[in-house]
Amino acid sequence: CVCVSVYLGVGDIDRVELKKDEARACVTCSQTLFMRFLHTASLLAAFLPRSSSAFEPFSRTFFGFGKSTDTTTTMGSLPGRDAEEQLSNKHFVLGTPLRPPYPDGLQEAVFATGCYWGTEKGFWRFPGVYSTAVGYAGGTTKNPTYAETCSGRTGHTEAVHVVFDPSKVSYADLLRQFWESHNPAQLNGQGGDHGTQYRSAIYYYNEDQGALATSSKDAYEKALGETVHTEIKSMEVAGPFYYAHEGYQQYLARPGSRNYCSAMPRGVSLPPFDTWAPAPQKDQADLRPKLGDDFWAKHAPAPGCVLRQPNEKIKWG
Repeated sequence: CVCVSVYLGVGDIDRVELKKDEARACVTCSQTLFMRFLHTASLLAAFLPRSSSAFEPFSRTFFGFGKSTDTTTTMGSLPGRDAEEQLSNKHFVLGTPLRPPYPDGLQEAVFATGCYWGTEKGFWRFPGVYSTAVGYAGGTTKNPTYAETCSGRTGHTEAVHVVFDPSKVSYADLLRQFWESHNPAQLNGQGGDHGTQYRSAIYYYNEDQGALATSSKDAYEKALGETVHTEIKSMEVAGPFYYAHEGYQQYLARPGSRNYCSAMPRGVSLPPFDTWAPAPQKDQADLRPKLGDDFWAKHAPAPGCVLRQPNEKIKWG
């Protein structure tokens, strides 16, 4: 047999001719190759950003670093640009505008649960949701690209912007979808996706949303029995929301799209609204849930569920 070992990063190739009775040499050669690989990877580690989504799984396994850190350590290293992404401004499924202005009476919300493809589909199918869009929020780089965000050097999350009619669906309903559609106990990642861009986050537009987001986090943490790592910030701090390019808007509904969603729902329900909502918000009719237990019994998130569901909006009520 012929055993070929490649010294990564240098490119020298040693060809070792082996007879059948010398096959044990393959073991030695394999060990040598592996040690050379580790040596080269350790050198690369000094130059790659710790938050690199491509390098993090390896570094966590072999070197014990690259673990999730505070996002402020990776923010702001990329300047971005003034030019926004050019969009058709028409939702691929709903036909509604992606960018404002929106009809009077509608409200906005922003959520991040990991990869934004599945998250967006879960929300665009929701009753009372007028429009959705994928993009980036929570960082400092202006108008980042997808590649820049995936580098971990923008500070942004992969986020979903939701425009909804509060007379048909409440912010509390959206929060329940958010909590139950992913694993907020996973720090800086979701499923096999690792990096600060995949962190769990809620970015709120007003005090009522902020109060409900914070209280629901406490309630879900108790229900889950684990630490919830969800970041909660106002859009004044985390914004603006930067739209992703046209091809990733409503991606899972587009012909030829990759059928992928890394979300890891835990199968744990958010406790009843009256058990966790703050007093001022609990008594406001427009903030109380509009979707009852019968809806959630049929449409609660489950692992891989958005990939099996049709693209059309859920008809309810």
